[in-house]
Amino acid sequence: MKKFIKGFFRLLLILVLIAVIGAGAGLVYLTVTEFSPENTETIDVHGTPTINVSAGDKLNVMTYNISKASCASAEELNSNIASIVKLNVDNYAHVSFFQEVDIDSGRTFSIDEASLLSNGIYGRTNAAARDYVCSFVPAGSPEPVGKIDSGELSMTRFNVDSAERVALTNGGSWPVGIWSRKPCLLVERSKIEDSNKELVMINLCFTSSDDGDIRQTQYKELCEFMQMEFAKGNYVIAGGDFSSLLPSVSKSKFDHGSGGLYEISTSNLTGGWKYCTDDSTPTYRAPDGSEYVIDGFITSPNTIVSDTRTIDTEFKYSDHNPVLTEITLVK
Repeated sequence: MKKFIKGFFRLLLILVLIAVIGAGAGLVYLTVTEFSPENTETIDVHGTPTINVSAGDKLNVMTYNISKASCASAEELNSNIASIVKLNVDNYAHVSFFQEVDIDSGRTFSIDEASLLSNGIYGRTNAAARDYVCSFVPAGSPEPVGKIDSGELSMTRFNVDSAERVALTNGGSWPVGIWSRKPCLLVERSKIEDSNKELVMINLCFTSSDDGDIRQTQYKELCEFMQMEFAKGNYVIAGGDFSSLLPSVSKSKFDHGSGGLYEISTSNLTGGWKYCTDDSTPTYRAPDGSEYVIDGFITSPNTIVSDTRTIDTEFKYSDHNPVLTEITLVK
């Protein structure tokens, strides 16, 4: 009996050592292969545009965090993406900002959602900026996320002269920072016809897992970037998932859950900038059922916003709803 107990504990010790060594080796591998983009990177633009953009034009702009297309199977994913494509086409979006678009992730069966969207929404240019890349994410519930390759996708009917990925502060410390999202701005530029001005289109998805400090820093970085572009005479449209309550949203409109919702300070952006939201319908439903308005747009003072509305999909295709705004570029 003593030999059995001694042998059992020896085997248990060996198994523990193997697990520790395996975990250590895995952590070393993830550290060495960590996704570490430069502060600014040029992004390739694909597809075929259909029109040029001019001062005085009225644009329909949509933002939609598709959140992995909320799928339980490959069939459901493909069906949800097809519905997202139809929503975009039916609303005649000139510019579309998508977030949490998986390119090659285990959670979405390695299906390239960016290609499905790009092929389905024809007559547009498309550009993608990765913000979440890791060969194995050990965190997650009820099981680890596993392989992830995901990011932001921007599509537009306009000729796009350039696109770039602009890094935002992420604040992730080792080791969690290895497999955390690396938030960024996906910035596209289209030349305004018969002008030296540009339309600057910014797709974004802020951090959602901090205490608010990182989000406020990201917001400040966004504001500085937008103000710099507006100072050049450019038109600026920023849209996406702010993971925060924007100033134009009623603070008591929805049940924000026991943890409340982080509120972005407006002190970084003054002087005619417009916050475009619709708090008649929630844009995000959390796992606990609480609902929020965290998706929308910010536009520069040289624009007129005539309508912003949340399209109520009843969260069938994502845990977010799309938001559509109508913007005129003032001559």
